[in-house]
Amino acid sequence: MTTTEVTKTQLNAHLPQVHEPRNAGVPLDLDWALGTQANTSAIERRCATLPARRSVKKDHQAAWLLKAITMIDLTTLAGDDTSGRVKRLCAKAANPVRRDILDALGMDRITTGAVCVYHDMVETAVEALDGTGIPVAAVSTGFPAGLSPFHLRVREIEESVKAGAREIDIVISRRHVLTGNWQALYDEICAFRAACGEAHIKAILATGELGSLRNVARASYVCMMAGADFIKTSTGKESVNATLPVSLTMIRTIRDFHARTGFRVGYKPAGGISKAKASLVYLSLIKEELGDHWLQPHMFRFGASSLLGDIERQLEHHVTGRYSAAHRHAIG
Repeated sequence: MTTTEVTKTQLNAHLPQVHEPRNAGVPLDLDWALGTQANTSAIERRCATLPARRSVKKDHQAAWLLKAITMIDLTTLAGDDTSGRVKRLCAKAANPVRRDILDALGMDRITTGAVCVYHDMVETAVEALDGTGIPVAAVSTGFPAGLSPFHLRVREIEESVKAGAREIDIVISRRHVLTGNWQALYDEICAFRAACGEAHIKAILATGELGSLRNVARASYVCMMAGADFIKTSTGKESVNATLPVSLTMIRTIRDFHARTGFRVGYKPAGGISKAKASLVYLSLIKEELGDHWLQPHMFRFGASSLLGDIERQLEHHVTGRYSAAHRHAIG
């Protein structure tokens, strides 16, 4: 794939343009969920070989990096967020790569996949993105710990949807996984999905706090059975966030869920993915394990803030042969 082969349709595909059945969920099947195992050593061996075996160069690399941009949930989740910062982030989401770089690559306009903010900034982001086609994602349900009262977590989703969020990133109650209370986890996600209405729900597993890859796999299945549109690794606030072994585990549950039910569920690694090279590894993993259909913004997202800056820097190097200073690619 060269830069000229990455079509406008691919680069501007956003969630509302999807023409396939949304995951409606299925009844909780504990025989299926609990019957899953995770061979940790085999998973780690597979992931260890991926960065060395899969590499793209020159025009092909530029094309993949442009595609990666369209699958970024450009995120700001800081305690000192202001309306000005969010507006600048939205402006960057609508114009993620400098015009001179895009012209040199022969590319038209591209955008990021979404902008992700706290509930308090949803209205600001929606207003700033008006007319761009870029959806606003809101983190919800007592993010990042998910320990606020249940009725308040449901109400928070409803308020974010009312404010204009078209995607809701919820956090699961980790205790349900750690204590094996799978019915409670299933019921929780069902309630959250109902509160989302037409907005799509991304279930954050906080995989660094689940104890084992087996728990990650089981939680993935239960969330998908309950109707999650995406499963997501992390809040970005845990000590361990997205990793390749966790990603491979979750991706294979997505593949199995699609094979058994016919529903495609999206995947979002988040936290710690800040380099362009890392994004290429994740895209390679998706292509090999799930196929090209998942290499679209409605099926795959990066949860990231600094990743876009490094990708733009690499694209400028591709065009000019020189590395620029990081401040030339400010995010917000």
